[in-house]
Amino acid sequence: MVLVCLKCGAQYCADATPSICMMCADERGSLGRNGQEWAKKSDVFKTHKNSVHEEEPGLLSIGTEPLFGIGQRALLIQTGVGNILWDCINILQPETAKDIHSRGGIQAIAISHPHFFGGIATWAEEFDSPVYIHEKDKQFVTEPNSHIQPWSGDEKELFGGARLLRLGGHFPGSAVLHWSGGADGKGILCTGDTIQGLKDRRWVAFMLNFPLYMPLPADQVARIGRTVKAWQLDFERLHCGWTGQSVDRNAKQVVIKSAEHYVGLLDGSVEREYF
Repeated sequence: MVLVCLKCGAQYCADATPSICMMCADERGSLGRNGQEWAKKSDVFKTHKNSVHEEEPGLLSIGTEPLFGIGQRALLIQTGVGNILWDCINILQPETAKDIHSRGGIQAIAISHPHFFGGIATWAEEFDSPVYIHEKDKQFVTEPNSHIQPWSGDEKELFGGARLLRLGGHFPGSAVLHWSGGADGKGILCTGDTIQGLKDRRWVAFMLNFPLYMPLPADQVARIGRTVKAWQLDFERLHCGWTGQSVDRNAKQVVIKSAEHYVGLLDGSVEREYF
């Protein structure tokens, strides 16, 4: 039996379930008002279903209805030479699996950071896919699976113009995925919340803990901004881990501008009257 944390969606084998979810107990997590709550994964499957829609040509958004855990979605990148599932969700309905198999299945699963680990065993076993997580975050795997393949360093090339890039910050291994074929060849960046898209599409955010509004230190945001600026990779659009929070145009410039403004507010170089 598999138990699921109702707050974050982390999955545990019943005989290895802690009193408090490891992810929620971490400084980047949070508990709800009622403390730790668990559910049988089989029960969650009875009350939730997948929602699937095209985010843009070659990119499907796969979510959960009603929202579950932290409300995240997964993205299916159809590169033309194989499909990549970016990030993961707990639910995989038989009809969703059938639909994805009809589109060529999944040849690789890549995860931005541990808050998207829930469900990777289910998806990996269904599609017999390797799961790429950064080695710096492998201690956060709550449901071990033989498909998991930790990667190291700051870059990992996949296939079809897709590449993983480690930025750190939110977690030491926090990564993003760049796909050169997205946005009609102008490139897209899939970010989870390593870089967080917002309702205001002119900006993105960088945080240590989103539920508790704990910011990343200024030097870490500056480092992320410099790293993105130095990339020999362009991306017109940015797709984060939540529906309705994509950056539709000039996404690389938006990331760089947001990082510089964020740092300026924290170090005082942006002049503003506060008192």
